[in-house]
Amino acid sequence: MWFWFAIIALVCWSGSDLFSKIGCTDARDKYSHLKMVMAVGLVMGLHAAYEIFFNGTEISLSIIITYLPVSMLYILSMTIGYLGLRYIELSISSPICNCSGAIVAILCIITGTADEVGALQLAATALVCVGIIALGIVESREDEGLRALRQEVGNYKYSKSKIAIIIPIVYCLLDALGTFADSRVLETLNEDSANVAYELTFFLIGTLCFIYVIIIKKQKLIPKMEAPKYVAALFETAGQFAYIYALSDTAHVAMSAPIISAYCALSVVWSRIFLKEKLSKKHYAVLALIFVGIIILGMKG
Repeated sequence: MWFWFAIIALVCWSGSDLFSKIGCTDARDKYSHLKMVMAVGLVMGLHAAYEIFFNGTEISLSIIITYLPVSMLYILSMTIGYLGLRYIELSISSPICNCSGAIVAILCIITGTADEVGALQLAATALVCVGIIALGIVESREDEGLRALRQEVGNYKYSKSKIAIIIPIVYCLLDALGTFADSRVLETLNEDSANVAYELTFFLIGTLCFIYVIIIKKQKLIPKMEAPKYVAALFETAGQFAYIYALSDTAHVAMSAPIISAYCALSVVWSRIFLKEKLSKKHYAVLALIFVGIIILGMKG
């Protein structure tokens, strides 16, 4: 079953990328990222309730507080990621965001908590880091005329902006810190309880966003505009559920991890098909480096 759970996680998280992009792209709605947090918080809250009342998952205030630093790093990274979707193509942002695995590897090496690191893993980490830097250079040096030309058939237009690259990189760093902290905290917590703690924290943050956006700022929720956000939230929660079960089969982690880590490649495919995004040859060449690094790291995970 591990294989099918890995495939489900891959498809769901790439679907979450696509619908999050659709739901957060409108630059006229400066609260779209917070509305996305509201959507994910609601769906995760409902799933947490199901796990507690129907599956009997243990949860307490102590567990929530213990896992709180990890939860906040993940939630903050996702909120920033949603904000960044209005500035850059999904084809570029998703691979950058998914480079967090390389940062985790670096953190483990620096802190001495990594298992024996081989030359192939070091090379893969270097590929990812070089790829991110090269992607930023390609983005900053692309001629505006050529950028406009290749975006003609796309659903959205983007102008050259430093923030477009900076935001996905910030997401990557925060997510990496969350993953690194996660690996330490889960030594003392049950995985199911930790996941419910994360979902309940997300629900609380989503509720605070609702109070701020809807009650204080008096923003309206237009069903047509909000629907993609809730579809994305369903995909995100389903992907998280499948991810846990795929990795619970420890005998096949070396095979399931690279499958799941490749979801950003599928996100690029969806963005090309549904969002009509078209990148330059230089973009695709650099993204290829990043993909190779991510897959190698996943295979070594």
